[in-house]
Amino acid sequence: MENFGRLLILGGILLIVVGGGVFLAARLGFPLGHLPGDIRIEGRGGTFYFPLASSILVSLLLTVLLNILARWLGK
Repeated sequence: MENFGRLLILGGILLIVVGGGVFLAARLGFPLGHLPGDIRIEGRGGTFYFPLASSILVSLLLTVLLNILARWLGK
């Protein structure tokens, strides 16, 4: 049970860091969510939005960051 508590705390810290990064990116004017390749379809009944290019970019950045972190920690 103690390990589960640590995992929840780590997940919360990770969410705070990611949320802060998204907030800073928006404040600095980084067009995350409005990149070329993001799909947006508007119709009379509503809007469909899928941030394809933004998702790929975030995935690449997290992959590089986590690989660097794993090598730095020696795992």
